[in-house]
Amino acid sequence: MPALSVQNLRKLYGNQVAVDDVSLNVEVGQIYGLLGPNGAGKTTTLRCIATLTVPDAGAIAVCGATEARTIRQNLGYIAQEVSLDKVLTGRELLELQAALYHMPAKTIKPRINEVLELLQLNEYADKLTGTYSGGLKKRLDLAAGLLHQPKVLILDEPTVGLDIQTRLTIWNFLRQLKSQGITVLITSHYLEEIDALAERVAIIDRGKVIAEGTPSDLKAQLGGDRLTIKIKEFAEYSEAEQALNQLKNLAFVTSGLINNAQGNAINLVISPDPAAVGEIQSSLNAANIPIFSLSQSKPSLDDVFLSATGQTIQDVEIALSEIAPTKKRR
Repeated sequence: MPALSVQNLRKLYGNQVAVDDVSLNVEVGQIYGLLGPNGAGKTTTLRCIATLTVPDAGAIAVCGATEARTIRQNLGYIAQEVSLDKVLTGRELLELQAALYHMPAKTIKPRINEVLELLQLNEYADKLTGTYSGGLKKRLDLAAGLLHQPKVLILDEPTVGLDIQTRLTIWNFLRQLKSQGITVLITSHYLEEIDALAERVAIIDRGKVIAEGTPSDLKAQLGGDRLTIKIKEFAEYSEAEQALNQLKNLAFVTSGLINNAQGNAINLVISPDPAAVGEIQSSLNAANIPIFSLSQSKPSLDDVFLSATGQTIQDVEIALSEIAPTKKRR
């Protein structure tokens, strides 16, 4: 039995589809990542799982439980936005959280001490949360989510806005939870975060799962290295199109497209060939097409997204930022 099962989940806000037929299976003790741009439907999916939002269709089970009260007993949920009462100390906030979970009175104090130690918050426990840094607030939020010893922990963008050192600390903490058998579902639009943590990943765009598997398998399916070529610093689309048509004739080029957000750069997928870069340069030189810049890299999860949608995650976020806030996808 999976720790978390989501089948054909669908959620609408008015006429807008936020989540469209999403299905996930997360095994016990697994770190599972949901990757996608802001507005892809990740948070709505998590809120449905956490029983904070009622889905319009689909089935959700957490540790086999399907009733909301039992799901909440098995689940810890850490929202993207940290909301703490500034007039409470960290310890007082955890005591309040324990009361809300109806924890047995005799277990509250030792359990609070345990999570404070776990998240290295002892020296801050009796200070007002209004004095905490962003990293401390996130760690206290994690402590609150773990207080009732959930079997499944859900985190929505747990490191957004944090400095790199705090992000690495939280990464190591999540790996520690996994070693203890706790299942973790994490959403992020940070590619390196999901790549570093998740054993399996679902990539979501516009409310749909467009790819699912292990990070290594998803990248391997793309079939080769990536090349990004700019023929001019600000090339016209027609110029990039001419160059792409020239390059598609090369045997090792398996696919290619023009990325408008990168100044009409050409993104290629190439099969392994040590002579590839030289042949590309020769081919474009022969056609009197100059090369402004060329970079080569191994496939990334962003390349998986690019292959499926024709855009990078950053492209989508830029486009969404230009949409009025009232029209953004949740």
